[in-house]
Amino acid sequence: MSETNVRVRFAPSPTGPLHIGGVRTALYNYLFAKKHNGTFIIRIEDTDQTRFVPGAQDYILDALDWCGIMPTEGPSIGGDHGPYVQSERREKYRPYAEKLVAEDNAYYAFDTSEELDQMRSQAKEMGMPNWQYNSVTRGSMKNSLTLPADEVSKRIEAGEPYVIRMKMPRNTDIRFEDEIRGWVVVNTNNLDDKVLFKSDGMPTYHLANIVDDHTMEISHVIRGEEWLPSAPLHVMLYDAFGWDRPKFAHLPLLLKPDGNGKLSKRDGDRLGFPVFPTNWTTTDGDLFAGYREQGYFSEAFINMLAFLGWNPGTNQEIFSLDELVSAFTLDRVAKAGAKFDPDKTRWYQQQYLRNKSNGELAGLLSQKLNCDYDLSRLSTICGMMKERATFVEDILTEGAFLFDSPTDYDEKSVRKKWKENSADLMSEWKTELSNIETFDAASIEASFKSFLEKKELGIGAVLPLFRLLVTGKGMGPSMFEIAEFLGKEECLNRMETGMVSVQTANA
Repeated sequence: MSETNVRVRFAPSPTGPLHIGGVRTALYNYLFAKKHNGTFIIRIEDTDQTRFVPGAQDYILDALDWCGIMPTEGPSIGGDHGPYVQSERREKYRPYAEKLVAEDNAYYAFDTSEELDQMRSQAKEMGMPNWQYNSVTRGSMKNSLTLPADEVSKRIEAGEPYVIRMKMPRNTDIRFEDEIRGWVVVNTNNLDDKVLFKSDGMPTYHLANIVDDHTMEISHVIRGEEWLPSAPLHVMLYDAFGWDRPKFAHLPLLLKPDGNGKLSKRDGDRLGFPVFPTNWTTTDGDLFAGYREQGYFSEAFINMLAFLGWNPGTNQEIFSLDELVSAFTLDRVAKAGAKFDPDKTRWYQQQYLRNKSNGELAGLLSQKLNCDYDLSRLSTICGMMKERATFVEDILTEGAFLFDSPTDYDEKSVRKKWKENSADLMSEWKTELSNIETFDAASIEASFKSFLEKKELGIGAVLPLFRLLVTGKGMGPSMFEIAEFLGKEECLNRMETGMVSVQTANA
């Protein structure tokens, strides 16, 4: 394979927001192109104008930009093979459809939708529920294969609506090699005569897809498994035009967490996790959550997606985008569907948060605060809290005691740890704290150990109470580091206030 000739495309339809399955398809195309120094294209396939959703195209491009996998050619990007929106290419398709008719690979069909519905109903009554317009039934339909040539010409000249259908041969095996699934063989007796060109003057997905892939010099078609049933028709079209086929690779489905069926756009809200990269608001005002707005890092999101259907063959799980490019190969993509795991997604987010520097996290945290806050202190807070956080926001919520004195005290800790002598014990420890001259973590810890020895107590008898009064929590980062960060005066004040509050609550 010549690396300079690799050209791949991601071809979404603007019928709504970009599902994470679509993002994964875009990601694999991006990784493959970058791996082979090739070109990654985005093409908007909007031939079905009835399903067009305003704003969807902009959403798709914005989502890819957030993910860090922007194409090198496409709408608003440019390139030598545009336009990259199919509705802007509509004049290009009819000549190809007419060429197929002229060479007896397709035909005109004048059947109305009412007539087709009638045929389906009749077939159903006869015990044939899955009636198809195919090599057997087309002989009894109203098309250019059954009508005299002059009548066909008159109908067309009179402006009578028609479609152009593919003329599938009977009992012919279509063979092609899929880069992921190996050899695929389908007999044409199992295929219908698909519509290639519609009465509204627009091509269907099938014709436009093939023409665009050929004219845009696409070398590899990497797409979802749901397009595998269409691949035999596409192979037939390439052969009918006398064009070289691209290499095909059909990716496994993304499955629900229980593995029972394809992960759908509605599953996220139902199961409590996003299925879109960024927020999407419908024309009716319904909001569907996105990963970006829920606080996920795009790098964590992409790393997670890469492993839904692919693995590097090693134990490494954390990959930068550049590392994914280096490691990615189609032969490591699985055939079986990949179950989406919300917990694993959160795990990736945790790993990426923990691997960020305290300074970088402090910068992100400062954006969430509505006031100026010393960045060095924020950096210290991040260092203490990031091992216990999943999102940057968690540092604020879980570490609220580092910003303000607690007003609530963990009920479980109070119930379990606060005894009759706890107030006296904490008063004594408070006195010890007040006598520490250099109030740093090491000195506080040394004084604490000395206090335990003097009182002949274990850590569990004192430290949880100290934590409860100062932070209001039952657990958290090192209390000695917390105490140093807050300072002596603040610690003593919190202990005094806490003892009053806890004793009052226990009274």
